[in-house]
Amino acid sequence: MTDAPPLLDCDVLVGHDVTTGRWGRAQTVQEVFKATGISGGVVSALRAVHFDVPSGNDEAQQVAESNGWSLCPVLDLRDALGAERELERQLSAASPPRAIRLAPTAQSVEPGFPSFGHVVKLLVEAGLTIFAEGDVRRVGPALRGLGARVVFLDTHFYYLGDFVILARSEPGFHTSTRMLTGPDSLEIVAGEVGADRLVLGCRTPFHETHSVVRRLLTSKLTPAEIAQTGSQNLTTLLEPTC
Repeated sequence: MTDAPPLLDCDVLVGHDVTTGRWGRAQTVQEVFKATGISGGVVSALRAVHFDVPSGNDEAQQVAESNGWSLCPVLDLRDALGAERELERQLSAASPPRAIRLAPTAQSVEPGFPSFGHVVKLLVEAGLTIFAEGDVRRVGPALRGLGARVVFLDTHFYYLGDFVILARSEPGFHTSTRMLTGPDSLEIVAGEVGADRLVLGCRTPFHETHSVVRRLLTSKLTPAEIAQTGSQNLTTLLEPTC
């Protein structure tokens, strides 16, 4: 890993995973990062996804500030009015975030629900990048035609063609590399829509960070494309749009 370019994980989660009972602690994330050559990332809190958005986002902010990582707050799609208030709170902070995480599947909200469309509209108007969990075939179409900057966190290599079709007409659509482990998956995205659409995502510490990093570093992408995917694209997505 010593010859690897700078690496950033766009998909870090801290807190308690209620589906598996596992805990994601900042110390564990630090240990995985050290072992894999990752220097930082974007962190969200599972508490904000499942239970209490304000306290969960505050937890993630504390972890981010303590480790030099970037904060990615979560909004509750089940409560559109509460999402309005939390977004206003986040944007009024001394250092407002540049991205927001949405978890429609975990929150049992369909992309066609009014709350989903309303929250997305607010995020686009605010110039924020959206980190979207869920099946790209369901979430992606609901984000078309809005000028949104999106990183799809759960794009599976089985549905790679669906992502490519969406991304051809949406320059703001990007995908995490976490589940693109199929033969030539990364190379197909780079060849079809450009390596600038790939963002290293590992879901540390709840996924196989080592295998995701290794897949990128041993891919057939050029060194420049690997560097783009490893950190440069994420850095660009976290820059202000105006």
